[in-house]
Amino acid sequence: MAESEDIEPHQVSAPVPTKVDISTVQEAAAATDAEHNMGFVRSFRLYWKACLWSIFISTCIIMDGFDTALLRSLFAYPAFQRQFGVLQPNGSYQLTAAWQSGLTNGVLCGSIIGLFMNGILADRFGYRKTLIGALIAITGFIFIIFFSKTLPQLLAGEILAGIPWGIFQTLTTTYASEVCPTHLRAYLTTYNNLCWVIGQFIASGVLRAMVSRTDDWGYKIPWALQWMWPVPLAIGIYLAPESPWWLVRRGKLDEAKHSLARLTSRNVEDADFNIDETISMMIHTNEMERELTAGTTYWDLFKGVNARRTEIVCMVWMGQTLSGSNFMGYSTYFYQQAGLAVSSSFSMSLGQYGIGIVGTILSWFLMTWFGRRTLFFTGQVCACLILFTIGCASFAGSTNTGAQWGIGSLLLVFTFVYDCSVGPICYSLVAELTSTRLRTKSVVLARNMYNIASIVANILTPRMLNPTAWGWGAKTGFFWAGTALCCATWTFFRLPEPKGRTYGELDTLFEQGVSARKFATTAVGRIDAGFESVSIRKDGGSTAEIEQVATKS
Repeated sequence: MAESEDIEPHQVSAPVPTKVDISTVQEAAAATDAEHNMGFVRSFRLYWKACLWSIFISTCIIMDGFDTALLRSLFAYPAFQRQFGVLQPNGSYQLTAAWQSGLTNGVLCGSIIGLFMNGILADRFGYRKTLIGALIAITGFIFIIFFSKTLPQLLAGEILAGIPWGIFQTLTTTYASEVCPTHLRAYLTTYNNLCWVIGQFIASGVLRAMVSRTDDWGYKIPWALQWMWPVPLAIGIYLAPESPWWLVRRGKLDEAKHSLARLTSRNVEDADFNIDETISMMIHTNEMERELTAGTTYWDLFKGVNARRTEIVCMVWMGQTLSGSNFMGYSTYFYQQAGLAVSSSFSMSLGQYGIGIVGTILSWFLMTWFGRRTLFFTGQVCACLILFTIGCASFAGSTNTGAQWGIGSLLLVFTFVYDCSVGPICYSLVAELTSTRLRTKSVVLARNMYNIASIVANILTPRMLNPTAWGWGAKTGFFWAGTALCCATWTFFRLPEPKGRTYGELDTLFEQGVSARKFATTAVGRIDAGFESVSIRKDGGSTAEIEQVATKS
């Protein structure tokens, strides 16, 4: 349904599924009110176990960030270059630009395959089993990378490893969004961005420690360290509770109640919280979406109201790349251009990831004050201004040491701005703005659109920066400033604010075609408002059973 821009709705009514009895509707309404009234502190006291499980499972992203950060950094390692590079006239070894792009994009291609598999496997087998299977797979694929002697072998290993990495990239976010209530969702989903940065920080520290080694173990030791993650993670995930939302979608209501009981604290006396009512809210939301969307296939992402939701989550995740995140990774390059030693450049990379950690933590406070939409939009505008300034600084010339230091420092500022706005908020938005029945597939498609945008960026950016190709240098900032401005324009007109909304309320707002700019101010009526109870006869066995159903008054 298109957005209703010509009206200013103050309140919209929530639809009631025809297949849900009145008691379920009333319990769902009570659970919705209770979730709104909890607040952050009470939500955390009640769901602290869910927070710990989500944080533990998100460690898969730390592993992913560690693994994927190694490859690009190894391109600058002398031992790695000697094994896989081409002899240059000056006696050094270098990987060709084609193989650098091929290896980097090979990982992304594998991730695309893994993501689409994830959308099918997670819906069928559940989050826990899918994650454990991916951990087993990555353990085997690391052997191929570790024992590679040629570039084709290494490429095959990176493509295969990309498949489980693709699964980790979205399933951890989806799990976090489903095990925690409204007031905790944004913190647990954006934590995934922090995990990425932590993984990259650890990888940079390992590479900085190995930079003095001249033998093959200089790059083999970091590869071998990838084996330290899967086994403890697989054991912990096996013991973790399954998502109650997934269990409700599969019709396993008793298991969903048991899982929700494991995710909440029994020692907290909260009169507003009732497990049966919370499960009823999940049932109501699931049935409402079932009637609105019917199916759960990839094709259903583009039908009816889901087409708008699909557009939003895809553009949000592509916005990370189009806001200049790919360009952000080249601060080390500009420091080397300024005359900094290789080891010192890697030390600066450590500082950059440290800034990213601080920025992500700061985003938790900022999104509480300003909301997701405002923070995402402001981050894109600031990114545009910083990148434009970098482009202007390029006119000083590549031989101007001060200008190169200025450009590198601006990229550090860009890192801070990005990691307290666009970077982490993306994870919250893509998890919250999808329908619950199509969430896994929506997040998968959005992440794949991000990967496709990254492939294009990985082809363009090296050619823009390389003096032997297009030779734009820091003028590349103008290009990414333009794309960031386009993203900010889209965000202003199309990105809704999900802060403080339950999944059922978000479904209602999308179904009613509420404008993105009015999501935050439009009130949603109670689920059970405007309905009365009537008795109908339902045949069952040898006697007649009376059942209550919801009907329009």
